[in-house]
Amino acid sequence: MMRTRTTIPRSVIADVEQRVRRLCEDLAAKLQFHGWHHVSFVRDKAVHFARRNGAAEDICEVAALVHDLNYMVRRNSLPTDGEALRRKTLFVAGVCIGDIEWIERIVIEAEMRTRHRDISLEAQALSDADTLFKALPVTPVVLAHKYLQENGITLRELAHKIVGEQVGKADDGYYFYDAEAAATYTKWAETNLSLWKCIVESLDDPCVEDLLTKVAS
Repeated sequence: MMRTRTTIPRSVIADVEQRVRRLCEDLAAKLQFHGWHHVSFVRDKAVHFARRNGAAEDICEVAALVHDLNYMVRRNSLPTDGEALRRKTLFVAGVCIGDIEWIERIVIEAEMRTRHRDISLEAQALSDADTLFKALPVTPVVLAHKYLQENGITLRELAHKIVGEQVGKADDGYYFYDAEAAATYTKWAETNLSLWKCIVESLDDPCVEDLLTKVAS
């Protein structure tokens, strides 16, 4: 007989949240983009999408809380760089080993750079939440420069990263996995990606390059 999985207790989830929030607050000066404002947004939306697609809500919530801990380890890093900190944070908070392994798989699976059409429901919920944050109309206006400062990269590097990682997924029809999210937010995503493609094109203009050099000096 198969055993029914026990959900992560709310007290444990609250402990994870407290630990991650404390880390975000302690490193607030360094986490200008991936701080608590980002984590809490992705957590709330991941739970919403999980509730809709039938994924394990508790797992999605905890995965969302720890999905960007790599930026606390090293700037401009990959999810794999945060594995040790994620595992330690979850273990100390009381998450069981099996769920820690599951959460780790989801975080890696949902990574924008490498995700594909057939990821798990939990990874879909996390991915849609994180992708929505990227696609918000306010993100390039209010937060893009914070991403540059946090990660120590240039506008050219960020523009090529966004276009290179995201346009193909939009063209192939799985920028969002949730049908309602796609119907609601695709317009935002298309506008955002169009903007970044234009930025890539504009950076090849010597006058634009000269302008940016003067602004930065």
